[in-house]
Amino acid sequence: MTKIDFHTKGEQTKAIHAGEYPDPLTRASAPNLVMSTTFIADADANFSVENLEEENDGWIYTRWGNPTIHQLEEKLAVLEGAETALAFASGMAAITALLLHLLKSGDHAIISDVAYAALSEMTNEKIPELGIEITKVNTSDLEAIEKALRPNTKLIYVETPCNPLLRLTDIEAAANIAHKAGAFLAVDSTFATPAATKPLQLGADFVIHSLTKYLGGHGDALGGAILGNKETLSPLRKKTAIRLGGVISPFNAWLILRGLATFPLRMKTHEQNALKIASYLESHSKIKKVIYPGLPSHPQYELAKRQMKNFSGIISFQVENGKETAKQFSERLQIIHYAVSLGHHRSLIFYLNSEELLKTSFKFETDKQRQSWNAFAGQGIFRLSVGLEDADDLIADLEQALED
Repeated sequence: MTKIDFHTKGEQTKAIHAGEYPDPLTRASAPNLVMSTTFIADADANFSVENLEEENDGWIYTRWGNPTIHQLEEKLAVLEGAETALAFASGMAAITALLLHLLKSGDHAIISDVAYAALSEMTNEKIPELGIEITKVNTSDLEAIEKALRPNTKLIYVETPCNPLLRLTDIEAAANIAHKAGAFLAVDSTFATPAATKPLQLGADFVIHSLTKYLGGHGDALGGAILGNKETLSPLRKKTAIRLGGVISPFNAWLILRGLATFPLRMKTHEQNALKIASYLESHSKIKKVIYPGLPSHPQYELAKRQMKNFSGIISFQVENGKETAKQFSERLQIIHYAVSLGHHRSLIFYLNSEELLKTSFKFETDKQRQSWNAFAGQGIFRLSVGLEDADDLIADLEQALED
């Protein structure tokens, strides 16, 4: 069967067909799950991955590359509009590989001051211990990024929308700042997904995804990915990813492949449901503030409209007594699960206490940074990941859980 360039096809066609081809031996239509860790080699096969020109030149060992994982990487690359993709065991495995590959002792990186907690904590402690300087800034403030630049700045790392505030960064402007300074721009686009934003087209050098979230979509498989061009990702694969060993299991890759077939359809429903629920929450007497990029009340609504084709399914909101309401939600909610994570087909909600987060994860250096946190999160913030259930049922569930 002739291979097709799916980069030019529609989003749903890409999601179903990119990276997948009927098995030439069995003629199976669905992708095979290849669980083997090792493969029969030719007598002249290389023992070192350093000598392989392409990851799929010949399968040797699954830590180096695997047919099922390769199909996932091909599909992700097409969906993101990237030359290539590199899959990992988790989003944090992807982030760790990127940081350790790009940065060495004496280098400097600018990191979003509010981002995924594990990244924040890692760049508070472990990365500086390696002699790498880290500056945390509110990356929605472009002037703050520029002021943080140093001669040894090698990386600007942003998350948009950021977790859990849903604050946005102008990717194109941030890319211009990075490249003028001779630095890379990496964008964690987990919340946005390729359905909303394609950062590489806006100038980013790397895109990071937690595949555990929207791309997998079913809450049953951990995974992560870095996407970009072959020139930068090929050495990252050989010299860092394979050596660190944080590769994705072929089974998880297969589960995520299956989830991706419905990805564009799911994102449409996530957005439709979230818009309806965000509007409901905004009109509720017990809700102090609702943050959702698709609402005109979002302080960066114009940027959201320009940069996002889909507003995704995450809503953040404040109430007067967050801890008490969290207890009510955990005891009363019947459809929405009181649980961490996001991007699943089922709805999830969790309370993030500001006092706790500011002790453990987010270390603000300026009053302006703390003021921005307070404006978005107050004393604490609920993060609601709106699933694929009927929106009216989710609203009814929230309504009964909020009753006195």
